[in-house]
Order: sequence, then C-alpha cells, then structure tokens
Amino acid sequence: MHHKLFHIAVSVAILSLFAMPAAMAADDAGPRVATFCCDVTPPRGGHPLIWVTPVKTIEDPLLAKGIVLDDNGRRYVLCAVDWCGLCNSSYDLFRQKIARAAGTEVARVAVHCVHQHTAPYTDGDAQRLLDRETDPPEYVDFKFLDGVTDRLAAAVEKSLDRLEPFDRIGTGRAKVERVASTRRIPIAGGKVRSRMSSCTDPDLRAMTEGTIDPMLRTITLARGEKPLVRLHYYATHPQSFYGDARACSDVPGFARARLEKKEGVFQVYFTGCAGDVAMGKYNDRSRLARDELTDRLYAGMEAAVAATQFTPAGKIQWRTAPLQLAVRTDAGYTMADNRAKIADPKCNVVERIRAATRIAFSARIDRSITCSVLQIGSIQILHLPGESMIEFQLFAAKQRPDDFVAVAAYGDLGPGYICTQASFGEGGYEPTASRSSPQSEAALKAVIRRLLQSEDDGE
Repeated sequence: MHHKLFHIAVSVAILSLFAMPAAMAADDAGPRVATFCCDVTPPRGGHPLIWVTPVKTIEDPLLAKGIVLDDNGRRYVLCAVDWCGLCNSSYDLFRQKIARAAGTEVARVAVHCVHQHTAPYTDGDAQRLLDRETDPPEYVDFKFLDGVTDRLAAAVEKSLDRLEPFDRIGTGRAKVERVASTRRIPIAGGKVRSRMSSCTDPDLRAMTEGTIDPMLRTITLARGEKPLVRLHYYATHPQSFYGDARACSDVPGFARARLEKKEGVFQVYFTGCAGDVAMGKYNDRSRLARDELTDRLYAGMEAAVAATQFTPAGKIQWRTAPLQLAVRTDAGYTMADNRAKIADPKCNVVERIRAATRIAFSARIDRSITCSVLQIGSIQILHLPGESMIEFQLFAAKQRPDDFVAVAAYGDLGPGYICTQASFGEGGYEPTASRSSPQSEAALKAVIRRLLQSEDDGE
C-alpha cells in the first residue's frame, strides 16, 4: 500500500514539473489586446437625441468602440461611445455591464462619450425624478438603455476570443490646423463673449483661436511591425451642425472611419477636455464647413500616425482616485429652484430636464466619482468626468512634462461642466451649465496631481 502511494506521489511530482514551464509561460505571456465595436444608435422614433428630439433619420451609425487589455489575467477596458453624455446611474450601467463581460472590476473600466450633439444625452436618474411629476417629458427609454448595454456587453465578451499579444507601443503628435477655437473670448471688465460650436458672426469668427490644445495625440498598440489598434485624443466639441432629428457620429466619426478604411487598422477616438473649446471660428453650420473640418481632423490623425515612434511595451499600471465635488447652492440652482421647475408642466421641457439632472447629481453627491490613469511605460492616459475645461488638460500635461500624456474627458457627466473658479465671475455659457460649485477646480486638480505624480501601481 505504501509502495503504491509512493509511486502516485512520484507521478504527481513529475507531472507538476512538466506543468511548471507552461504555468510560468502563462504568467509571463505579456500584454494582450482585443477590440470591440457595437452599434448604439437609437431606433427611429425611440430613445431621443439631446434632449428630447426623436430620431427621424440615421445619417451615420453611432458606435461604441474600445479595447480590452489583458495583462496576465488583469483586464482593463477603454470605451468611447458616440453619445452626447451619460450621467450618474446610466453611466454606471455601461461600466458595470462592460466589467462583467470583460471579467474585471468596474474600477478598471473607463467609458467616455465623444459628445456629438446628434446623439443621446442620458440621465436615467433625472427621468425617474421627472416621472413622479405631472406630464413628464419622455427623456429616457429604459428598455432601450437596458438592451443597448446588453448588446455592448456581448460585443465586449465576444472580443475576448480575439485577444492577441502586443509587444510595442507607439506615440505620435500632430497639430490640427483650423478646427478648434475657444468658446470664451475675453472682453473688457473681466468678462467673456461666447463663440459656440457654430458661428455666423464675422466679427466673432475673426477673433483669435484663444486658449486651446492644438495637438492631436495618437497611441498605437502593435505586434512587431503590425499595428493592431490606434487610440486618438483631441480636445474640441465635435459637433458641426446639429439640433435636428438626425443621428450622426459627426466630424470625429467621419474622420475615424476614413482612416480605418484606409489603414485596415481599428481606430478609437476620445474627446479631451473640451468644455470651453469648439469649432465655432471655422464652422458656419454648412455642409461645406463640416467636410472641411473633417478633412483637417483627418489630416491631423494621419500626421500623428506618420510621426509615431515605437518602444517596447512596458508594464501596465492602473491607478484610481476618488473625486468629490460640491453641489451649487447659488440663486437659481438651489434644490427648491430645481424642484419648482420639474413640478411645473408649463415650464420649458429642456429646462425641466436640466433641473432634474441637477437634482439627480445632488442626490449622488455623497458618492465620489472615480478618475483613473492607465500607464504603459512613460505613456499616461488620464480619464476624467464631466465637460472639463481645457485648463485641466493643460494642467495635466504639466504634471509629467517628459511623458506622453493623453486625456479623455466626458466620463460621468453627472456634474455637467467642470469649470475653473475664475469662470464663474467671468460669465459665459459654461458656468451656467455647471452642476458643481466653483471649488471644483481645486478638487479636480488635486486628483489629477495625485494620479499623475504617483509612481506606484494603483493595483
């Protein structure tokens, strides 16, 4: 009996020795990437575009595109959605379903809207508040929302069968000419004049581009000489002409698709801190202007690809930090003001919805917003919420001047615009659309500094 047990033990030990190299190989397999894409266009007459406009025509499908990174069993997801915005629990819904599908934690999933205005802006919490009132606007179709997130999750899960190794990472920068311009032009008295996403006033169009970040940044994951995916980051409001019943991925979607067709390489586009940056100086709402803007953005993407330099893929790190913002309490923004608006069926429908989004954000204020950084070697990809002003992107770059820093904003849009403190005294549109206090600048900069100045793996 002892003799038989001895032979079994020896056999198990020998099998273990043979298995060890395979296990070690799995541990040292290196990073892998998979791409996914899902059509997230609302049906005609269904879930509305911003704010309550039902879809009548689909000029161009709205897509959710992204990547799954696998680093020896740890998985991370980056996803860009051709929607105007996702707020509060609706944003959480996307991340939760993606995380389950990818077999990872919600904290390792970054979802960002490209922010086209020919697309939905969705806050399910606001709709639930409105549904308690008389004659509520039909702002969110929950059945559609549940279905579209199920389809996206299925696309993410299916992509895991296509995980493939990458051993090089490339970075390229290029200046984008005559696309972005400031929306806040300084005038006398410490105030600003607004030049929005489109403009037909010749005097406004003649004014300076103002403070922008003109550089488009492209990150490429490759295996040997073969590029597997390119991630593009650029800061401008992406809409050309809008406000009708047309679903459309607009300028960034057109440019992204053109480059993908030319190269045969999967392309993802993220919008940076464009809260106060738009295309108004170069956009008169005409189709010709849209075509020209698309050509110029596409040229910037091509130039960034041409400038790409590769290094060996380094260690993947993912760091997170909680962002705690305070709700506005100034006149016109108190909870009493907002409740009065949503309870008034005669109030403008968009104003009722905006009031509901402010209450919805206030209701979740005790829960922090997660900000994160994906670091691969000296490449830092910063993930921020809200319609953050360009100041935050410029501030982020200063934290790591020797590194390649790319910024994606328009994560959780619960807070709406995240503005500088000074902007509240300067006036203009952006502070009026902010749901958080002027102290948001200090809070967000503290989080950015913490994420980018850390050298430790947040895992």
